[in-house]
Amino acid sequence: MEGDENTTQKDYYKILEVDYDATDEKIRLNYLKLALKWHPDKHQGDSAVTAKFQEINEAYKVLSDPAKRSDYDLNGIYEIDKYTLREYLARFKGMILTCNGLGISHTSIWTQQLTDTNEFAEK
Repeated sequence: MEGDENTTQKDYYKILEVDYDATDEKIRLNYLKLALKWHPDKHQGDSAVTAKFQEINEAYKVLSDPAKRSDYDLNGIYEIDKYTLREYLARFKGMILTCNGLGISHTSIWTQQLTDTNEFAEK
């Protein structure tokens, strides 16, 4: 279980050098770029490079699978002090912009209420 705790402490988005709202295609392209750059065969058995390559593969395995990515996004690292304000808001904007972070979008209801209010104000 210790290995599992370690993996949840890694920021897979930073490892793959993508934004938190990156598309699957962007994640795949960055993975390929980084995998080629950090492939152990290019660096003659350097153990640090091998570890970096394994970390990139681990990040891609999680972020390329929609179920694992969703679970990671919900249960991943939340330490505010590890992020700049911009990174934190980018990571959690989906939770911030939805109803109490529950993933329930009420945009259409709010829009309708605002439209109704504006109609009454104009009369």
